[in-house]
Amino acid sequence: MKTENTTATPELQLPRDCTFLPEDWHVLAQYWYPIAQASEVADKPVGVKLLDVKLVCYRSNGKVVVARDLCFHRGAPLSKGWVENGEIVCPYHGFRYNCEGACTAVPAHPDAKISPKLKLIVYPAVERYGLIWTSLAATEENIPALPGWDDPDYVNVLVPSFDIAGSAGRQMEGFLDVSHFAHVHTKSFADPNNAYVPQYKVKREGNELLAEYWSTVSNYAVGSANKAPEGFQWLREFRVFPPFAARLTVHFPDDGKLMILNCASPVSARYTRLFCPITRNFDKHVPEEDTIKFNLQIFREDADMVEAQTPEDLPLDLQAEAHIPADRTSIAYRQLLTDLGLGRSYTS
Repeated sequence: MKTENTTATPELQLPRDCTFLPEDWHVLAQYWYPIAQASEVADKPVGVKLLDVKLVCYRSNGKVVVARDLCFHRGAPLSKGWVENGEIVCPYHGFRYNCEGACTAVPAHPDAKISPKLKLIVYPAVERYGLIWTSLAATEENIPALPGWDDPDYVNVLVPSFDIAGSAGRQMEGFLDVSHFAHVHTKSFADPNNAYVPQYKVKREGNELLAEYWSTVSNYAVGSANKAPEGFQWLREFRVFPPFAARLTVHFPDDGKLMILNCASPVSARYTRLFCPITRNFDKHVPEEDTIKFNLQIFREDADMVEAQTPEDLPLDLQAEAHIPADRTSIAYRQLLTDLGLGRSYTS
C-alpha cells in the first residue's frame, strides 16, 4: 500500500482560517509558548491550539510529544484517540504513530509497506516550570528564565491556566502597566487613594526590556494582616521576553522575593490562554490554594479590561493612542514588537 502526505513544511504552511496577518504569523511562529500544564498531559492525548494551529500533546514512554492534531489519512483529530505502548492511535481508522511521528501500523492492511511520507508534523517539546512548551518554527530554544523555580529556598505555585477573550499583546501590556493598580485592583491589593506613579526608567538589554519601578503601592492582599514597615518602598522589576512573556519580581520586606512569570499564549489573534508559574522565598507555610485564589482574582480584574478594550488589537503605531509618562514600559514594549518585524497594523 502506498500512501502520500503532501502537506507543506510547518514553517511555510499557514493554519486554515488564520486570524493573523501572514507576515505576523511567521514572526510569531519563531518563538516558544506554553500550551498546557504538565499535570494535564497524562494518560490521554490533550488537544490545544497555538497561533490558530490545532495541536495534540501526549506522553510517549515518559517523553512529551507535541504534534499537529491531524491524521493525514482522513483528517481525524488525534486528540480524540489514545496512547498505547507509547504510540498515539487515530480514533477513526486505528493508524498508529510513534513519538517521531512516523506511522507504524495501518490495521486495514497489516502486511503492506507503509510509506515514510505518512508522518505527523511533530514540534519540539520542553517541560519546564510545570508547563509544556513548544514552538511552531523556532530554530533554537528561547523559553523565558524563572530563576527561583529551581532554587530550593523558594516555593513554587502554578496557577491554573486562565482564558481571556482578548489579544495576547493587550494582556501583556496590561501586565506591564503600573498606573492601573489604583483603579482596577482595589479589591485585591491596591489602594484607590494611591494612584500616583513616580518616575521610572526602562532600558533595552538585547531583545529584552527591563523596567525598575519603585512605589509605595503594597503587594499584600487587601485585608491581609501583613504590613510593610512605615515608609517602605516596593520595588517591582519587570523583565520582558518578547513577544508575550514577562517576569515580574516584587521585592518584599526582609529580603522577600516574589517572581511571577506571565506567559500570554496566543490561541488566536484575539483569544489568549494565560499561564503563570509563581515562586517566592517567604510565606512558605501559606496554603497553595490561597495563592491561587488571590492571583485568579487579579487575572479576572485584568481580563475585564482586556476583553473590553478598543481596538482589540495592540496598535504598534505610537500615534494611534495617547500616552502618559507612566506608559514608558508599554511604549518600549510596542517598539520592541515593531523591531521583531511585526506590522504596524499588527493583530496581537
